Amino acid sequence: MRDETRGWIAQDRRHAWHPFTDQEIWERADPLVITRGQGVWLYDSEGRRYLDANSSIWTNIHGHGHPKIVEAIQAQAATLCHSSYLGLANNRASELAERLCHLFPARTLTRCFFSDDGSTALEVALKMSLQWSAQNGREDRTGVISFEKSYHGDTLGACSVGGVSRFVKGYGEVGLPVYRVADLADLQALPEVVVKTASALVIEPLVQGVNQMRLWPKGMLKKLRSLCDEHDIHLILDEVMTGFGRTGKMFACEHEGVIPDFICLAKGLTGGTMPLAATLTREEIYAGFKGGGRTLYYGHSYTGNALGCAAALASLDLFESEGTLAQVEEKGRALADSCGFLDLRRLGLILAADLTSGLEACESLRERGVLTRPILDTVVIMPPLVINHEEIDFLAEALQSISRR
Repeated sequence: MRDETRGWIAQDRRHAWHPFTDQEIWERADPLVITRGQGVWLYDSEGRRYLDANSSIWTNIHGHGHPKIVEAIQAQAATLCHSSYLGLANNRASELAERLCHLFPARTLTRCFFSDDGSTALEVALKMSLQWSAQNGREDRTGVISFEKSYHGDTLGACSVGGVSRFVKGYGEVGLPVYRVADLADLQALPEVVVKTASALVIEPLVQGVNQMRLWPKGMLKKLRSLCDEHDIHLILDEVMTGFGRTGKMFACEHEGVIPDFICLAKGLTGGTMPLAATLTREEIYAGFKGGGRTLYYGHSYTGNALGCAAALASLDLFESEGTLAQVEEKGRALADSCGFLDLRRLGLILAADLTSGLEACESLRERGVLTRPILDTVVIMPPLVINHEEIDFLAEALQSISRR
């Protein structure tokens, strides 16, 4: 091991604290120090390369170091890195807000609120829904309906609507009043008092990410839209993971022709290069915050960050110039057909398989030059959308080695 690598690891062990990581185990581990990325590959400080099979926690879309996004960030950095979005606008945020709203049918999702990450995008949607209800004649609607085993982030509001006990424990219980249901039948059986006091329903459309990539039944999302319309409940779609092409369409809700009242976007928004999030909503919601002391008092120092917006605009350009979406389903099918798993869940380029030990399987994949991270004993494979067929073959061969576990 190089002295430089030893130094970085020593610094990490003295001072760093990693997310979702048992630090006692980490301090005994043999960590990789990632120093470079190119395409679907990550390189460590020892010069070894690894296929980034979870897109750096589901963020990377067009590959690491894509020249068009790098160029956009460099050009923007030379002009303006950041300015306050409180009482000021900037050209890149204006352009991106319009581009994002125009990804949906006209006169549907017309307003865009920027924040920093998936948790805050969801937090914004919750606050907008609850505050809108409170100041627009729905004062009794103070609750939120969510689904068991869901994950929506780690800020207090997002955590409190999550349904994974280990993420909620000791924190989320003190948050919002939440009614959790297991499925559509549970939802339809809720007492009338719950339905009448709910401001919003939140769901990860088509697939629950942290719930080991479990797929929702086909047609469920459309039924949820109808139910929310019937009971005057806002529908919040958490597309932090599923957005920007993962499922084969730009957004998962397009598979069932559903337009929500709020959609939460992050992760792939900048192509996996910079932290940026957006919450889109309807004009009716926006109008309910105008005048009369009804301001939405929420925001972050880096809201509307020009660098992040420039990266996001470049990423959206690449979807058009490289025909990214047209290739997702075929690539996902090719990987599924060749990886050797008989029991495999797949949606677009999201793949998951349950094994006896997900951690051991991922350690074995690392030895074969593939990096991913298990969810319990589920191995999740979600490479950048630009993965080519040669790289699919490399990944499939590595997966075949663990498919019999």
